[in-house]
Amino acid sequence: MTTLEDRLASVRASIADAARDAERNPAEITTIVVTKFQPASLVAELAGLGVRDFGENRHQEAQAKAAALADLDLTWHFVGQLQSKKARQVRAYASVIHSVDRPSLVEALRSDEASVDTLVQVNLTPDPARGGVQPDEVEQLVEQMLGTPGLRLRGLMAVAPLGEPARPAFARVRLLSERVRVMAPDATWLSMGMTEDFREAILEGATHLRIGTAITGNRPDAG
Repeated sequence: MTTLEDRLASVRASIADAARDAERNPAEITTIVVTKFQPASLVAELAGLGVRDFGENRHQEAQAKAAALADLDLTWHFVGQLQSKKARQVRAYASVIHSVDRPSLVEALRSDEASVDTLVQVNLTPDPARGGVQPDEVEQLVEQMLGTPGLRLRGLMAVAPLGEPARPAFARVRLLSERVRVMAPDATWLSMGMTEDFREAILEGATHLRIGTAITGNRPDAG
């Protein structure tokens, strides 16, 4: 049975292999360990192994972990669908919000305080329940975000569609990112790639991977 340290080392080695194949420097790729349903103790153990970036997609769970582990100087990434009414609460602990996908959420995140790093989530399917903005609406949302105080646009986030090859989907996001950078030259982040498809994401230029079970092991029962 593998240990947490073993799984982390294995994933890091796989990332390095994929980066080498893509002729990229592994150091330019950030691994966000997604700890949904995992206890704060596991996050602390990962922090002891050098992990600093953690992803959560449920506000209440994320808020509790961030508070419990406030002394560890971790970077929290909110990667799930975000209700507008929870936006200000998420801003309070998340350094990065990956799932900005509609004008009302942009307005809810508006702030005269320090800016939060944000990404536009792109929906690569026609199903609105999947979360994200349709590709042909991305530039309009980017324009709104660039004019909204308290937001620092970092780039795009996407999830590969189910039942389709991941790499062509990630290639579409990369091409869309090139259009966004005409409007926002600093929006260079590509948050894409999870446990099953992070190699394909790296080959298409991912800068941020969101990896859960390959590192944490199976999730405990959500209860």
